[in-house]
Amino acid sequence: MKSYRKELWFDIKKRREFINITPDVEQCLLESGVKEGLVLVNAMHITASVFINDDESGLHHDFEVWLEKLAPEKPYSQYKHNTYEDNADGHLKRSIMGREVVVAITEGKLDFGPWEQIFYGEFDGKRRKRVLVKIIGN
Repeated sequence: MKSYRKELWFDIKKRREFINITPDVEQCLLESGVKEGLVLVNAMHITASVFINDDESGLHHDFEVWLEKLAPEKPYSQYKHNTYEDNADGHLKRSIMGREVVVAITEGKLDFGPWEQIFYGEFDGKRRKRVLVKIIGN
């Protein structure tokens, strides 16, 4: 069995961003040489998420609006966590969107359903952030 590990780094320009990382994960899969197995992709930051969905700008806007209704960024004083930092909303948004995804690898390809793509969701950005890709299989 083969095992492969790589960290993907991103320079996040805004507080909140959704980045399609599918091409990056596909490159990792190619580098790994695994043809049958599993890939785990997880956020390495507590205010970030990795999730699978459609790469459609309207949907991404809807996620942003929906998440902001559930866990609004401001006023910062509404959160007990916000004493040293102002990112309590990011922790809550991450809890909603999830930490990681696992995708089957079949015949050397990510075994997706129609329209599925892997995204990194950042909820407390404006700095470098990372994602872990772990691939196991044959």
